[in-house]
Order: sequence, then structure tokens, then C-alpha cells
Amino acid sequence: MKRNAQQMGSTVPNSLVKNHTPHSEPGFVTNLNSFLASTEGTSTELVPITKEGEMPQKRFYRSRAHCNPLSFNDTFEYPSKPNGYDWTADHYPNHPDKEKDNCTVCPTILDVGCGFGGLTIKLGTLCPEETILGMEIRAKVCEYVRLRILAERKSSSQTSPSHENTSVMRTNSMKQLPNWLQKNTLNKIFFCFPDPHFKAKNHKRRIVSDVLLTEYAYFLKPGALIYCITDVKELHEWTEERLERHRWFERRTDEENDADQCVAAMRVETEEGKKVARGEGCAGSIKYFCVYRKREMVGEVDLLEDIKNAPVVEERQHQEQPNKKKKKEKELEKVKVKEKEKEETKS
Repeated sequence: MKRNAQQMGSTVPNSLVKNHTPHSEPGFVTNLNSFLASTEGTSTELVPITKEGEMPQKRFYRSRAHCNPLSFNDTFEYPSKPNGYDWTADHYPNHPDKEKDNCTVCPTILDVGCGFGGLTIKLGTLCPEETILGMEIRAKVCEYVRLRILAERKSSSQTSPSHENTSVMRTNSMKQLPNWLQKNTLNKIFFCFPDPHFKAKNHKRRIVSDVLLTEYAYFLKPGALIYCITDVKELHEWTEERLERHRWFERRTDEENDADQCVAAMRVETEEGKKVARGEGCAGSIKYFCVYRKREMVGEVDLLEDIKNAPVVEERQHQEQPNKKKKKEKELEKVKVKEKEKEETKS
């Protein structure tokens, strides 16, 4: 797989490590946590808005709702290979499985585009046997979730610690998942209220596509689940269409969805889900969701072959989409031809 990525060592900083906000992003200070000037006396010392261990206030970490995932090229650090990364160093220092023999701690549930972490936090208690990782591309929002998780850990008692299996990481999931995850390691992956990217020219930015679905299938275990929810009907139909025709996925029954606690949490725990319930969503008050299962096996075709071939297909599809500039040029040429014909007929 072609990646225009910076090659690095096995140990890299991530969103749980300070001093990791890229300097190329204007408006952010070096530390992910925002700072305010001290008001005590005449001191100009900068103090953090939220101390680690305290519950952050969302109003200090507001950010734009969406961003272009294809414009982030050199603002993230990640390992060159996923098998050399130690997840317990910064993400899960007190994970329940850390001391077990022959047990490697790595994420088993992904919440891609976790936003302010409502579902990520809920999954930490709903699935205590799993390892939850929220992924978010926006720095301020990711920092809010990080501080929230630390606050949840601190507030829990020593006899019954909570959210030690939960963490968040700032990364670009559309580009760097192969650098973080190994084959057949995920049990669930969630896509909750992603950016719909309405314009046809921006469909390549959507988090669900033929290429990316093949990549997700590579990381999911056989029988693992992919959850999708949105309030945009057109995006829901787009997602279902691609999942239905993909050889590695099959739809789960309504009875199974009704009995799944994760489906109920997905519908009510996210901030966007709560907005839709209040009638403040961008496309109405209806939530559309679907759950698909990775098939046990599909013929003799290997997933790696699908990943290698899929980008070629998508590039062709993208090339077939008409370009507005070319359309205008053709229209102008037609007008000029008609004008010439009129002049010739007059003469």
C-alpha cells in the first residue's frame, strides 16, 4: 500500500503525550491543552484551563464540526510498523490485562471520529473486557476527551477502577490505520454521524468507501462488526450500498441489532445523536443506522489483493466524474462554434 508517510521508530508520541500539536496549525499552542493567562496579581504566567484529573468544560474546547482529512499530510507522527508500538506506555498504563502472561494490549474497539467522546466513554463501561480507542482528527476536541478519560479514571475508586481500558488518540484514520493496527485485531468499529460531504467532488473524503471498507475488513476479525449511524438519508443509502456490494460484509438481522447494547448506546450517547434527538441536527430528527458483519471467508481472494486493487478502481471512478472547469470549457467551445456557423451562413 502506498503511503507518503514519514518513517519513524517503534516508539512515537501520540495524543496522550504533551507537546504534540503540530506547529503548522495556526491558533494552537505547543501543548494540546489550551492555556489562559493567570489573573492573580500582575503575573503573566500561563496556566492550563483544565488540570489533569479534573473534568474539562466543553465550552473551552469547541472546534469546527468537520475538517478535510485529505489536507493533513505531515501533521501526525506514527510508527512505521504496528507490531512495535507499546499501547500501555501512554494509552493504557493500568490496563487490567497488562500483567497477564501471553497477553498483548491493543485496541479491540475503535470509535472513529469520536468527537467529544460520549460513545467512547460509554463503551468503556459497557464493554469492560474490550480495549476501547477513540480516534479524532481535531486537536482541541481530542484533548477534551483525553482530559475527560483521565477525570473518569481519577474519580473511580481503587477497589473498582474504571476506564483503564479506554483511551483516545489524535490521528487521521483515513490514512494511518495500517500504521497502528494489525490484521484481525478488531471486534467492533463505529462510525457515528460522520461528515456527509454532500458535493460529488468531495465524496472521496467520506469515511466509508469501497477502498476503506476493504482496509477495515483487514483489521476486523472474522465475525466482527461495523456500526454506522447518521441523520443524513443520502449518506445512509451510500453507506448501505457499498456495504451490501462488498464481498467481505453481510448485513446483521434486526433481531440481533435490537438485542445489542452497543446499538442503543450508539443512538443516544454521542453529542450529534443528542442534537438530532432535540431536533437540532443538520438534516432532521431521524437517525439512520446499519450494522454489518465481516464474513468468515470469501472464496480464495486474499484481503491484501483487494486492498492493492481497490485504489485503482476508485481512481477510475473519480476520473469519470465530470470536472466543472472542463464542462465550462466545452460549453464555451460550443458557443464559439455556433457563432462561427452563424457568421458563415450570413456571409
